Amino acid sequence: MKVSKLVRLLGLSLIVLALSAGVVTAQDGPKVLHTGIGMVGGDLNTIDPAVSEVAGEHQITTLLWPGVTVQDEETGEVVPGIATDWEVSEDGLTYTYNLVQEIPWVRYNAETGEVEQVLDEDGNPRYVTAHDIVYGWRRTLDPETASPYAYVLQVVVQNGAEVAAGELPPEELGIVAVDDYTVQITLPEPLGFAPGIHGLWMATAQPAWSIEEGGDLWTEPEYISTYGSFALKEWAHDESITLIKNPFWPGTEHIQPAILDEVVFHFLDQQTQFAEFLAGTLDAIDVPLEELERVQTDPELSQMYSSGARMCTYYLGFDNTEYPVNNANLRRALSLAIDRVSLVENVTRGGQIPAQWFSRPGLNAAPTLETHPDLGIWYDPEAAQESLQAALDELGLSSIDELPPLTLSFNAQSGHEAIMQAIQQMWRDELGLDVQLNAMDSTTYFSVVSQDAPMIWRTGWCQDYPDANNFLYDVLHSKSTQNDPGFSNAEYDALVERARVSTDPDERLELYAQAEEILVDQEAAIAPIYWYTTNQLTRPYVERTYSIIGDQAYNEWDIHRDE
Repeated sequence: MKVSKLVRLLGLSLIVLALSAGVVTAQDGPKVLHTGIGMVGGDLNTIDPAVSEVAGEHQITTLLWPGVTVQDEETGEVVPGIATDWEVSEDGLTYTYNLVQEIPWVRYNAETGEVEQVLDEDGNPRYVTAHDIVYGWRRTLDPETASPYAYVLQVVVQNGAEVAAGELPPEELGIVAVDDYTVQITLPEPLGFAPGIHGLWMATAQPAWSIEEGGDLWTEPEYISTYGSFALKEWAHDESITLIKNPFWPGTEHIQPAILDEVVFHFLDQQTQFAEFLAGTLDAIDVPLEELERVQTDPELSQMYSSGARMCTYYLGFDNTEYPVNNANLRRALSLAIDRVSLVENVTRGGQIPAQWFSRPGLNAAPTLETHPDLGIWYDPEAAQESLQAALDELGLSSIDELPPLTLSFNAQSGHEAIMQAIQQMWRDELGLDVQLNAMDSTTYFSVVSQDAPMIWRTGWCQDYPDANNFLYDVLHSKSTQNDPGFSNAEYDALVERARVSTDPDERLELYAQAEEILVDQEAAIAPIYWYTTNQLTRPYVERTYSIIGDQAYNEWDIHRDE
């Protein structure tokens, strides 16, 4: 699944001085956490759950508007969110979610400095109801909303595709409010992973009154209505976003009330995050790849360092429609020439796992290195040269000198340049190809790629829900709106279509393995590089959980600065 700014610190000089020194005692004020995890330089494009698209935005939306289901951040398991439980019909087509009752909608009042309940026209508290969820689904799938994730949601509700295409009105969606606290969703076909999608950010309850009142500005603090464990306090665009504890959040089985009083998310690139962490003004950050060796060997920093799995894949995309990388043998040659082991051992050095295929092991139905050790593609210089020669023959070229210039684009963000330079050198050494690097503005990078894919570019995909379908069908099926490479293969499409509806776990695994072989080896539509890990620094006084899904459960974090 962006220009460095100075850190904008909160309030009182006493707190600022104490943070700079890295020590604050319990009586110094509220528990305020300053974090850069998952954030980049620039700003968030939106926190509207219907149109949110990138990881930093998802982090905020999931804290403000949790879904009927959520993922346990440490196990990845799909568990109840604002639903107490759910039932599935015998035919697997109907899901009925029973909601926690009387969860208040809230808003931060800047004049009083308090989080307050949102009241209706009669002065009564508004509660999250099934009707708000139905409204949210209809708004997300309405083509006028132009939700970039409508393609994910539309497959888990009857008439979803037709509504998203503008062929039917949103009222025809197969989702109804049985009563105020029961929502029923009918699917077009049985999909065992549906609960994971039903709880995603674009499927949450949405506040019609705020959206109508605020228009395009409805997510600004003066208009917004939320209900999660935190509320929005301030959005200082291009600098930070501050969430404040919601005292009206009742707590559910898997989403406890917040312990922290506030969380300040700083929009900083990783190198600036690192500098601010060293200065004592940030409490938790992602470690820049180029600083990992320093962190791991430093006596003090190493004690604050943590590394763990993350359900993401780092890879190169090829524009399968652009000459000359529309040739599969050329794409395969470039992929075979990448020494992934050397990259993770000598460049990234963060415990990443060399990737032989796309779907991250650990996802439901995804192949693993234990079950499929010989699957996919890996470094093979001799095979790379053979594929390059085959490509030249197919293209009618006598030598690599006749190839047009090849360009590798990447977002100019911490760590990526070193990886791209290493790959550039591997292509020069193994294939004799001089590929030009093109560093692009990180704030607009992914939107530009989606509109007009470069010849070759770096990217990554992180799970939205814990199933291989989210990688192999949602991203690279020929009809997917996320299919930036323009990859199209009828056999691949048929395999992932069969796998998504199969109820046999073993069959799904084998179908996805066959699809991976077509994707990364036979067609080499993309070049998988590595499976992610997290590499973070956290102050010793922060008590925290560790996420494998990307989003952090900040409601479970605590600060003990008096210890």
